[in-house]
Amino acid sequence: QVQVVESGGGLVQPGGSLRLSCAASGSISSINAMSWHRQAPGKQRELVAIITRGGSKTYVDSVKGRFSISRGDANNTVYLQMNSLKPEDTAVYYCKAVSSGYNFWGQGTQVTVSA
Repeated sequence: QVQVVESGGGLVQPGGSLRLSCAASGSISSINAMSWHRQAPGKQRELVAIITRGGSKTYVDSVKGRFSISRGDANNTVYLQMNSLKPEDTAVYYCKAVSSGYNFWGQGTQVTVSA
């Protein structure tokens, strides 16, 4: 079992920045990848960025060049640095850990981009 907790959401003006954090606990040695997803009102949840155990990173086209995913030194923490935020980035952001073929989700953190 893996527990996942996100933090760092909030209200920011267009063009601003936020840094989301995701901390995993439990059976962290078996985590193969961690990722950030988001879900806007009335829309399906979408993958934003993923980082694998080996360090490979992938981003959805809409955030390339603006968002950056990284891992902490302890390898059980993942960050999402979000720059040049746009109103369309407004959503609940979820962190997911993949371990032994299972997905473990956090509770989500709200990001609102508005003037």
